[in-house]
Amino acid sequence: MQLTRAIRRAVQLRAASPATIFGARRRTWAEFENRIARFAGTLMRLGLRTNSRVAILALNSDRYIETIYGTWWAGCISVPLNVRSAPPELVQMLRDSGAEVLLVDDPVLQLAEQMGVSLALFKQLAPELKHIISMGDAPPPADVLSYEELLAKAAPIDDAMRDGDDVAGIYYTGGTTGEPKGVTLTHANMSINAIASLQRLPDGEDSVYLHAAPMFHLADIAMMVGITSAPGAHVVIPKFDPADVLRVISEERVTVTLLVPTMLGMVLAEFNPAVHDLSSLNMITYGASPMPSAMIEQALRVMPSVSFTQAYGMTELAPVATVLEAKHHALSGPYVSKLRSAGRAAQIADVKVADPDDREVPRGTVGQILVRGPGVMKGYWNQPELTAETLRGGWMHTGDAGYMDEDGFLYVVDRIKDMIITGGENVYSAEVENAICKHSAVAMCAVVGIPHEKWGEQVHAILHLKPGQQLTEDDVISHCRTLIAGFKCPRSVEFRTEPLPISGAGKILKRQLRAAYWPESAAQTAS
Repeated sequence: MQLTRAIRRAVQLRAASPATIFGARRRTWAEFENRIARFAGTLMRLGLRTNSRVAILALNSDRYIETIYGTWWAGCISVPLNVRSAPPELVQMLRDSGAEVLLVDDPVLQLAEQMGVSLALFKQLAPELKHIISMGDAPPPADVLSYEELLAKAAPIDDAMRDGDDVAGIYYTGGTTGEPKGVTLTHANMSINAIASLQRLPDGEDSVYLHAAPMFHLADIAMMVGITSAPGAHVVIPKFDPADVLRVISEERVTVTLLVPTMLGMVLAEFNPAVHDLSSLNMITYGASPMPSAMIEQALRVMPSVSFTQAYGMTELAPVATVLEAKHHALSGPYVSKLRSAGRAAQIADVKVADPDDREVPRGTVGQILVRGPGVMKGYWNQPELTAETLRGGWMHTGDAGYMDEDGFLYVVDRIKDMIITGGENVYSAEVENAICKHSAVAMCAVVGIPHEKWGEQVHAILHLKPGQQLTEDDVISHCRTLIAGFKCPRSVEFRTEPLPISGAGKILKRQLRAAYWPESAAQTAS
């Protein structure tokens, strides 16, 4: 299982076909291979060696894809970093990974200048960091190397042929729930997921994939690997913007893309069938956070020619555990009840729902979702004890609560840490959020537990409404009472004029929302 094998195959099959499209810049698979081989040569010339770490802090671009594959070609390990991370968090991840090279782009350089942060400071605080390289088009600062100048001077080198259990990447996760953890994924972990994803691509090697989700997020990197394995074409926009997504789908005849639920919601709000041509689009894959049923039902109605596929998983699973296939996205018929599910176990995964002692529970009973298979991570970088605890018994303990029905469909009800215990009753925030989002006035919603003297925790809803809409607390509670049990309904509702805070991967930051109500010492809710 070798990630770089896909490049050699792409050149053999489609050397003159488009590999990457970024604005007016287009490169073929033959050009792509030459550039990644020269970037690999650059890394060796800079003194890196097998298993050296190469960090990337940048918006999406064609060069981002080149550096990922060039790092693998050199036998090194890629470390994509979240562009929304604060400088202290970045320093922590650079130090923890021991990255020797940091790749940045023009927006990162501009932001650093605006914040008065010198990238040279990273070298001082992260002792292993030797070189900073700009992938941008503007002339870099004096202490930053130019990516294009380095490539122009470099000779291509042969593929290092890393394979199987060799580590391909370190992906930091957990920023929404606590200190980031470096998930180590191997060539085999990521290759097996790519092979499994190929059977879901309706157009195979004719696929044209739009990178709209951030490339530092493993969901998009997994799609990157799958499309390269096809081999299809990569169309890239720097960052998610619903108008850009709809425009580029039309202009580049995109056939498939991946969106997290918050992104899909914004695309649906922007979409006008009289203006936007989506005739080329065959499939939208979504995942990374719970999808409100009202949103996916709307998507199926307004985009009837598009197939939708849900992938449930996490970074530690490289990333897929279950798949809700297109045929199960139905508004009527025998599968209509399955639309609320996360689908069935992927062909590469064993999935079970277990009690606190890791014993499988009866169908329909809520427990922790456990996964094993070739996609499960090698472990957490530099954290053997956490690795052993998380992978105990050979199963990845996801921290997600869910249940499985008699047909093997998995229903994810909440993160275990997001479960609210009020008066001895368990309330799953995702279920309450799903009910609230069925109201046509709601744009964004998060449900958290806040302190209550009598009940321990109280169900609290935080809402951002659509433009021109108005609701009262009583309106929201009354709406919920028509859909869910009374004890699950919010006892208090907060309205925000600004959108709720989201992570770089598009997930609502519940930890940040809870912080106003719980002291840092309240471990059950502060994490």
